[in-house]
Amino acid sequence: MRTTLTVVAAILAATLSTGCGASSPDAAGAGEPASPGQGRGRGGTLVVGMTSSDLPNLDGVLNGQGFEGTRFVGFQLFEGLTRYDLSRDDRVPPVTGALATSWTHDDEARTWTFELRQGVKFHDGTPFDADAVIFNLDRYLQKGNPYATAALQSAAAEYAGTIASYRKVDDRHIEIVTKEPNGHLPDDLTHVYIVSPAAVKRGDFGSHPVGTGPFRFGSIRQGRQLELLPFAGYWRGAPKLDRLVLRPIPDPAARVAALRAGEVNWIEYPTPDDVAVLRDAGFQVLTNGYDHIWYWILDTSKKPWDDVRVRRAANYAVNREALAKDLLRGTADPAYQAAPRATAAYDPQGDVYSYDPGKAKSLLAEAGVPGGFDTTVVVPTGGSGNLTPVPIAESLQRDLAAVGIRVTIKTIEWSALLSQEASGTVPYGADAIAQSTTLFQSEALLPLFLGSGSPFWTGHYSNKNVDALLKTAAQSPDLDGRAETYRKALDLVTRDAPWLFVVNDRNPRALAPTVHGLVQPKSWFLDLTTVWVGGR
Repeated sequence: MRTTLTVVAAILAATLSTGCGASSPDAAGAGEPASPGQGRGRGGTLVVGMTSSDLPNLDGVLNGQGFEGTRFVGFQLFEGLTRYDLSRDDRVPPVTGALATSWTHDDEARTWTFELRQGVKFHDGTPFDADAVIFNLDRYLQKGNPYATAALQSAAAEYAGTIASYRKVDDRHIEIVTKEPNGHLPDDLTHVYIVSPAAVKRGDFGSHPVGTGPFRFGSIRQGRQLELLPFAGYWRGAPKLDRLVLRPIPDPAARVAALRAGEVNWIEYPTPDDVAVLRDAGFQVLTNGYDHIWYWILDTSKKPWDDVRVRRAANYAVNREALAKDLLRGTADPAYQAAPRATAAYDPQGDVYSYDPGKAKSLLAEAGVPGGFDTTVVVPTGGSGNLTPVPIAESLQRDLAAVGIRVTIKTIEWSALLSQEASGTVPYGADAIAQSTTLFQSEALLPLFLGSGSPFWTGHYSNKNVDALLKTAAQSPDLDGRAETYRKALDLVTRDAPWLFVVNDRNPRALAPTVHGLVQPKSWFLDLTTVWVGGR
């Protein structure tokens, strides 16, 4: 996932559960546990081995380290006005109330009124109220705000950048006005954390964060371990765990070894070759589709990638089925189009690129490069959502060589790649970048991935019809209507082939048999309030 822009996202169908002028109801109800399993009890310590190379930031709207940082830190310590309902594994998670219980909008979907949840406290015991919301929006959006940093405001702009103005209506309501009609504002606000103003004013928030989330800050050993503790006063009911411990273990073999040795009892992304072995040893291996695609961004401004026939040829040259089945051992699904399978934008009739080396060679000949060509791709060595990036790239390298496309692979550390992409450049002057991303975890970011003139490196892709469709979809508060428009936009992207579409990850994670209560949703994110550790 590309994610200082979070390339990373819920998923189109998770965006909005309200219609024009209507309110969006809580899934859980004010102050009540979201399910019978929530509330204290059972306990235990959950120790997670993450794929990240470092611990996520403790301050900021985005927490760094991809959506893994949001998953385990951001959404555990903090909440926005809205949240994803992650209680089921059979649907794309919808947006529901968090610090707001309901919302309405005008006919244009520009002026939104949020009714705030009453009786909520921050971890430090100070009250959540309308003034706290305004304080945070000031911190994220107000130029010269004394409690802001340039990095914080830059990150906040990704999700709150469409906001033109906001105000406190009364103690129970705030109003937000967007610059243009924005039908997915409730989805955006899941990522705009509301934190304790008192804690920010103390001046040490970056090392002692305070939110309203299910877990509160415990301790940190920089770069090695972060400890979070259950928040007894959480409005949905306290988590079951006694402790949540997060450890960055970027090397996949080291993660598996740590799990088998009992040093951790949960790991993110066990390597595909380890899945069967772990299952045989009694570990739980959970998978589910979610908003994810692993792909190459092709530089459409460089010859011969500027020719759509060449880009289509590369897509026909790739044996995604063998890659997903043999290399990734069923932990991913072949991607035949731009829209990830577990999104409302996916069209089962829209799969285009079968494995057809003969057609690939024919297209290359039509494009005037019958002998093929040389090209260079930059591949991250790991990172959030990136699967086993170098072996995948080597598999693609072999497939492409079979039709005459000779690929040189250059590797780079994930955070360094993100930094260069965000500045609009590509490392090594390469012709392509390999990476994972999410398209619909925030619809606000779609123009940054696919729109003309994006400040981020997108391979110089531009299609004015795609731009128009993305804008039309974004302005509508109707979820089904947005989904249909996004399908049309992504179909154009599929046929333009600015990317080499490879696989959709199934988000595998391995758990010790003593870990109970996890629901694996169709999402990057998790509800850890139901999880506990111990014997049955």
